[in-house]
Amino acid sequence: MRLMVACFVLLSALTLQAQDPVKLPVPTLDLWSTYNLTGIPDKAQVLDIIPEKLPLPPLTDSMLWSCLYLDELQEYGSLTIIGTGDIMLGTSYPSESYLPPTQDCSPILRPVHHVLQSGDLLFGNMEGVFCSEGGTPKKCKDLTKCYVFRMPDHFLSCILDAGYDVLSVANNHVNDFGSVGRTSTAAMLDSAGVAYAGFLTHPWTLFEKEGVTYGFAAFAPNRGTMDLLDYDRAAEITAMLDSMADIVIISFHGGAEGKDHQHVLRGDEEYLGANRGNVFYFAHRVVDAGADVVFGHGPHVTRAVELYRDRLICYSLGNFATYRRFNLRGPNGIAPIVKVTVDREGSFLQGEVVSIYQAGEGGPRIDPAGRAMAKLKMLTEIDFPDQELVVDSDGVLWTR
Repeated sequence: MRLMVACFVLLSALTLQAQDPVKLPVPTLDLWSTYNLTGIPDKAQVLDIIPEKLPLPPLTDSMLWSCLYLDELQEYGSLTIIGTGDIMLGTSYPSESYLPPTQDCSPILRPVHHVLQSGDLLFGNMEGVFCSEGGTPKKCKDLTKCYVFRMPDHFLSCILDAGYDVLSVANNHVNDFGSVGRTSTAAMLDSAGVAYAGFLTHPWTLFEKEGVTYGFAAFAPNRGTMDLLDYDRAAEITAMLDSMADIVIISFHGGAEGKDHQHVLRGDEEYLGANRGNVFYFAHRVVDAGADVVFGHGPHVTRAVELYRDRLICYSLGNFATYRRFNLRGPNGIAPIVKVTVDREGSFLQGEVVSIYQAGEGGPRIDPAGRAMAKLKMLTEIDFPDQELVVDSDGVLWTR
């Protein structure tokens, strides 16, 4: 409905400008900001503000795409799936000083709730465990350089308040408090009704939301998780989910870390002596097997996106909400929220990138400079120059 109103306003403004080229005043309300229109007036009110208060906005490719294909989106019945990167809302180990003030995590995600809750399904990677007490922390020679994450159990409420439907637990921090940490985390998520996958004991999941059945699986090259390096097994699980679900989402935690590893390689990536997988090959294998959306994370920086067989692959969503204990300098401090719109068969229709940044101790804030979007656009054009996917300068993803 919001997009329909935007197209109506756009086409009305185009008609009026063709009839009367008089320059119009700039409105105080920007109806065109990434189509997240709020306080939309009814048709009569829209007519009232043309032409006195609404000039013709800059006509971008994404606006034309959205108007031209609006009927197609409505005919097929689209779904919008939102993906975010790493989430760690503060750790009580090795000191409670690494937790937010008064151990209140609610301010961390609240500034982006309106974006997170604007789709049909919300995904994120939970970096660490819920384990208020118990468990054996992994051994570290120097806790200033070795990171061990344990979120208090009540921090799960902040995940729920943000609207997360499904979480990956396959990463290098799920073992930080051993089997006790993994068991505690699984029990917390089960009790809250949050879908998750990635443990050897919980490799995949099927769940339903608003009449749509989703299949989800998560992989990482780490002990206690579904093995990213076992590409055949990943493809088998994906094919099995595809036979039972309407939409299949696959997550991976892989690739080398940091600012020197922002590009997608066509081969194995090693970091600190460990094989972090061939994420390009992995992503293509699971799409071939039936995945509809692939969300990657692990490098702690933004990476490119690729449209392969009409399915969107996000190679790294970066650090999304990582309070303290994370390097947030330079490219590590910016990240995309990616909104993927697909039809009921899982085929890509369009997408949107919302840029966030983390300053100080961390926590996502909308970035008016759009740095993550600009980075994603640049990397995509370099790493996948011949694909049909276009990343607009306004953050909209569409096909040529």
